[in-house]
Amino acid sequence: VITNRRKRNMMQDLVKTIQQVSYMYQDPVTEFVEALYVDFDFDRAAAKLEECESVLENDFFLTHAVDDFVENARFFLAEVYCRIHKRIDMKALTTRLNMKPEDGEKWIVKLIRESRMDAKVDFKEGTVIMNSSYNPVYQQVIERTRNLVFRTQVMNSSIDKNSNPNKKDDAKQKGKQPRAAKRQETAVAA
Repeated sequence: VITNRRKRNMMQDLVKTIQQVSYMYQDPVTEFVEALYVDFDFDRAAAKLEECESVLENDFFLTHAVDDFVENARFFLAEVYCRIHKRIDMKALTTRLNMKPEDGEKWIVKLIRESRMDAKVDFKEGTVIMNSSYNPVYQQVIERTRNLVFRTQVMNSSIDKNSNPNKKDDAKQKGKQPRAAKRQETAVAA
């Protein structure tokens, strides 16, 4: 989920799963997600991001995903940080992201453009000023119920399949009976 921004909508499910199993299993990646999305502890998330980078570099199966993971993890960290704070010091954010100040400023401007945040960058003061953009309550309800309707439909179809495994066979037989009757009628008429 972290290495692929297209699966961003699955982040809430990942956070719920990590919360449920955190007492049984922990590693730097799960601790990073928990620090960022559950505790909103940005200092701990930045420290875990460094640990994640070293762990992924040493993992044979995940070594190819280190750059994508770090880039997207920085994106998530900066996005959550920007959504929570109204005025952000760019130097402080770049140090949290483990970047050089010059690279960090360019990266933050790129982040604001890509994520379409309503923000203004003040290069004189070195700050990012976030404009508040709250979704109306009815829009939040619509977004949450949209996912609920889909899950309900999937669950209903699964229950139907499990409770009536012969339902398809019955439907096939019902469909065949009228055809056979028509054939017999045409044979009798001829």
